[in-house]
Amino acid sequence: MNLESAIMELIINAGQSKSYAFEALSYAKRGEFEKAKELIEKSKQAANKAHVVQTEFIGLDEGCGKLPITLIMVHAQDHIMTSILARELIEELIDVYKNKN
Repeated sequence: MNLESAIMELIINAGQSKSYAFEALSYAKRGEFEKAKELIEKSKQAANKAHVVQTEFIGLDEGCGKLPITLIMVHAQDHIMTSILARELIEELIDVYKNKN
């Protein structure tokens, strides 16, 4: 897989992870916690796929600047970090909704 394809794979999986997390939150708001749990698991799986690509990038770069840092690469890294943060916060919100009911 070429670099641009790998970057797009990271962006797609990170975006899917965030989408699943927000979908889980909408189910939790309605008290459908089992469905929310399933979606959080899907979110984690998508994030793991993105993380695999990110780890490959780190390995290829070897901390020596071997990979070109492009705007799309920065965008991809931003996507993975915001998706992880969103999921972690949403998991906390789901717990709040569970304890409320």
